[in-house]
Amino acid sequence: MTDISRRKEQAEFRGFTESVILIEIASWKISPSKQRNDITMHPNSILNATAHFSLAHFSFFFRFQLSKSLREDMAANGTGIPTPRSPLARILTDKKRDAICHDDSGKAVKAQTIDELHSLQRKRSAPTTPLEGTQGAFATVSEDERQRQQLQSISASLASLTRGTGPKVVRGDPAAKSPQAVSHVAHHHVEAPTISVSDSSLKFTHVLYNLSPAELYEQAIKYEKGSFITSSGALATMSGAKTGRSPRDKRIVIDDTTQDELWWGKGSPNIEIDEHTFMVNRERAVDYLNSLDKVFVNDQFLNWDPQNRIKVRIVSARAYHSLFMHNMCIRPTIEELENFGTPDFTIYNAGQFPCNRYTHYMTSSTSIDLNLARREMVILGTQYAGEMKKGLFSVMHYLMPKRQILSLHSGCNMGKDGDVALFFGLSGTGKTTLSTDHNRYLIGDDEHCWSDNGVSNIEGGCYAKCIDLSREKEPDIWNAIKFGTVLENIVFDEYTREVDYADKSVTENTRAAYPIEYIPNAKIPCVGPHPKNVILLACDAFGVLPPVSKLSLAQTMYHFISGYTALVAGTEDGIKEPTATFSACFGAAFIMLHPTKYAAMLAEKMQKHGATGWLVNTGWSGGSYGTGNRIKLAYTRKIIDAIHSGSLLNATYEKTEVFGLEIPTAIEGVPSEILHPENTWGDKHAYKNTLLKLAGLFKNNFETFTNYKIGKDNKLTEEILAAGPNF
Repeated sequence: MTDISRRKEQAEFRGFTESVILIEIASWKISPSKQRNDITMHPNSILNATAHFSLAHFSFFFRFQLSKSLREDMAANGTGIPTPRSPLARILTDKKRDAICHDDSGKAVKAQTIDELHSLQRKRSAPTTPLEGTQGAFATVSEDERQRQQLQSISASLASLTRGTGPKVVRGDPAAKSPQAVSHVAHHHVEAPTISVSDSSLKFTHVLYNLSPAELYEQAIKYEKGSFITSSGALATMSGAKTGRSPRDKRIVIDDTTQDELWWGKGSPNIEIDEHTFMVNRERAVDYLNSLDKVFVNDQFLNWDPQNRIKVRIVSARAYHSLFMHNMCIRPTIEELENFGTPDFTIYNAGQFPCNRYTHYMTSSTSIDLNLARREMVILGTQYAGEMKKGLFSVMHYLMPKRQILSLHSGCNMGKDGDVALFFGLSGTGKTTLSTDHNRYLIGDDEHCWSDNGVSNIEGGCYAKCIDLSREKEPDIWNAIKFGTVLENIVFDEYTREVDYADKSVTENTRAAYPIEYIPNAKIPCVGPHPKNVILLACDAFGVLPPVSKLSLAQTMYHFISGYTALVAGTEDGIKEPTATFSACFGAAFIMLHPTKYAAMLAEKMQKHGATGWLVNTGWSGGSYGTGNRIKLAYTRKIIDAIHSGSLLNATYEKTEVFGLEIPTAIEGVPSEILHPENTWGDKHAYKNTLLKLAGLFKNNFETFTNYKIGKDNKLTEEILAAGPNF
């Protein structure tokens, strides 16, 4: 052997040493007490592990695995020469790209290839959860038996419709250790004939179960293109071509039950799919997941109220998705995980794999399908993580009202004296800004339940928009973006790894997902007493709604169902008129029942617990957008403070025309002249015309809901209609 060849072989030997030692030692000794899959060991644990082997054993294993790795590497590249290790390929920034993919649009990004996309990134049945004190499913079994049952449960979740059995599942990364077979487990949902054995029955599906954020970082960095660690410690990821939700591709199985219970037809977000088509898509997703060497499985909870929490299982192919759901759902303790048992709802996220467009009901290569009877959700053709979060929210909008619990798309905070406020508002209304108050505790920023026990957050994390984020404007969100946080589709400097939050090269819908405990004033557990105030926020760019109005119960229902705000029009051809936007219950894309059902529950709970409804306009005053000025945030905060303190209840009120809103004549710290919008308009005739125009838009929007009757005598429906604008 020449000196050059010898030195080359020695270099390759050294290159493989560290990874082989870590992988092999980790596979020899794994503590049975660990409640998640431990696929690697820290380097400082090597000495403890090697104490269990003789030097001869270790030497033999090391030489065998090294030669095996070299042989596989040479065979893979077809050259007979081991591939040298090299750093990540340099990805150049294309600063000219300005493609925008808005949330909910479903539009593809401007990139034409995967490499081009990644180049944009760098620039320079009823729930069975046991109540506290009861015995869980695994409470009385041994550790080995518990793990065996756990794997059987996961195998059953991944059962094929045609084979009727789940795959052979084992714990661990396929690169870390050899699998030990787990017998096939019959899926209790499936009654299908046995078919011939295929190659899929001969392989193992490795389960990476409830990994820690550190382990998921390692998996993402090693195996997922587009995953990087930013300068703040957050994990930067890419969601592929879809950078927002695809509501037009969301489907719900229609059956004898959902046909009568769910809201279908005009104005409804619910689009039907039949049971057979769902099973076709489920089979496609399960077959794809089973074809992989490894899948990520999260077992977690929804709803901080322990009496009404829901157990969810998320099966996904990406470490990014697993970390996202780790942050967004409620993280079980070790004891809760031991007693987890069978999930109440399961997500199959095969987002890398498209649906078959020739399948009935499919209109694109993307399909997000909910089957409420089977308690399952299938995702095909989109890797946008928000589909999982909002899909589960839709499920809660169905399950919770069955228990007389109101599900709400709202922010929620609590004062030091225990007074709780709910904040409803669409994008741009200030919901996040106003519900985040350093003088109050944050219960949650987006999804809540209101039960007989009070309010509770559905989620275990926050999903914040990052576009134009700054430390000065949003210090809490800025400081929450650290190790463990997922940053979606952001752009960063390729050398310093500092994020440019103003850069929209990939999408305008950049996001950060982090555990709620990353917010300093978060209330843990995220529960509180019954709300005292229900605050409906609207950014009225028409400039005719008062800065604050006290609402009657009927008015609260009317404006809750309407879900109004106004979008500022573009100025390409000069200033244009604002555009009114209505979203029923301030979250039309996620509700399952008719909006009046949620509104009736809201009014009932407000009346029972003495809550007051408020309509707060954070938009324009003195004229419409382009003429008037936006109401100062300082004034809006004074209004919100007066609501929290209760002082606004004792104010003197007068009623406006058309909308019939009760407005206060004075608020401390707020100029009295702006409280009645007509006073701020120089052109009174223009004010009256604009007011009537907006009232007409409200009436036209509400026609969608007038045919739905509440109660035998329809009295409540008539009261809600009477609470709208009259002209």
